[in-house]
Amino acid sequence: MKTILFDIGNVLLAFDFKPALAKITGPNASPNAFEQIIQAKDSFEAGKMEKANYIEWASNILDFSGNQQSFENAWTSIFTSIEPMWQLAAQLKQQGHRLILFSNTNCIHAPYCLDTYKGFDLFDGAVFSHELGEIKPNDNFYLRAIEMYQLTPEHTYYIDDLPANIQAGRKFGFTSFQYDSEEHESFLKEFRNHLPV
Repeated sequence: MKTILFDIGNVLLAFDFKPALAKITGPNASPNAFEQIIQAKDSFEAGKMEKANYIEWASNILDFSGNQQSFENAWTSIFTSIEPMWQLAAQLKQQGHRLILFSNTNCIHAPYCLDTYKGFDLFDGAVFSHELGEIKPNDNFYLRAIEMYQLTPEHTYYIDDLPANIQAGRKFGFTSFQYDSEEHESFLKEFRNHLPV
């Protein structure tokens, strides 16, 4: 049995913040509201901001006057399923491998995704940044994951879209693959060279 670590964003689910933010941006929004939201993303995903405080802060910047549920509805509308990767996950599960989610995410997106996309039932566990208080590519994220799931690096395969995260995965001995949905076949060929599917 091998363990395969799957990032969520741009691996299992593509995402685009701009349309979501456009839905909740008022006429008196800060001129650089989008940039401020993105800059604060790491802090929110590291669990260092409470959900209510984050929504209040973001709503002020965006000049959004709706309620918390309306904000969350817009904030969770950013995702699109990347179907070939769900097919790969299902094949790996059928082969008896252990699948672990391995993602920088937050207390709004994580429960929404798990409840909405039934393919997450394939997974045996999750390492989420907002629960750890650490984000990738920080070493502590990887060290905590190794401890939590007793990962053996030589039997661990890791898929992520960001080069810095992949570099960190290789540092810890994971067989790591940078994923681009537009190059799925190339990725799959390389992946199969290491782990036949």
